[in-house]
Amino acid sequence: MANDVKLLLVDDNPMVLGMLQQALSTLAQVATASDSADALLKAVDSPPDLLVCDYRMPGMDGRQLVEKLKSRPATANFSTVLMASKADIAERLSPQDAADDYLEKPFFLKEATRRIKRMIDRIALEKLAKTAPSDGVVRGSLAQMNVIDLMQSLEMGRKSCRLTLTNEGEKCEVFFVEGQVKHATYGELLGDAAVFKVLRWTGGNFELDFEGKTDKETTQLNTQGLLMEGLRLLDESQRDAGGEAEAAAEPAAAPSAPPVATQTAAVAPPSAAGRSGHDEEDVLLDN
Repeated sequence: MANDVKLLLVDDNPMVLGMLQQALSTLAQVATASDSADALLKAVDSPPDLLVCDYRMPGMDGRQLVEKLKSRPATANFSTVLMASKADIAERLSPQDAADDYLEKPFFLKEATRRIKRMIDRIALEKLAKTAPSDGVVRGSLAQMNVIDLMQSLEMGRKSCRLTLTNEGEKCEVFFVEGQVKHATYGELLGDAAVFKVLRWTGGNFELDFEGKTDKETTQLNTQGLLMEGLRLLDESQRDAGGEAEAAAEPAAAPSAPPVATQTAAVAPPSAAGRSGHDEEDVLLDN
């Protein structure tokens, strides 16, 4: 689903441009430009859904590029992520600059990829909603967009809807009001516990009914709090399961066997950003 999103990446630093293009190429249709003039031409030829742009560039800077594109009806409908230094964000940029998010330079590649992916997912969901069938219900597979990405996208878009998740005969309903989870059910579970139960789902299907409403409020945490606490519980259960498996797999020492020196290496699972092609050591990117 996210591959339907057109992303225009603009930076005059070839290394930053190349690293971000590689990291994001599996998430969206990525076009690149090394300056604002080139970006204008490419945007006119193929209007982007998302512009990820450096603020400080020779000639026309990132803010001026956004203003130029927004002033033209054919290229006006896009979201923006501006990459800028902390000083520029604090002193020269403001919410009136029409950027949806800022990436403070220097930044780590994995964190930047994660932040931009959230924007891509939100845009992909909005594009899907526009092509919904006559009943107004958006349907999709959790293999396309998992539960966490769905909930983050609904929060960012401040959506009100009923999210129905199904997987191997199991069903969960989560009700959002302006992006915040208010009520959830999973069998006999209600509220936070129901949400925690489905965060680990990677298979199954989802439905979004933007007319679905409820007057019940059973959750205690907001959407971001639910995701953070749910991921913490998931990590905790995985560590416990890993420890039990390691203990069960350890062979009993034979009484007559001489001691043997062994060495084990711990391998960390890749993060969400790592799965986009950068499982190795993270990279710090600057101007």
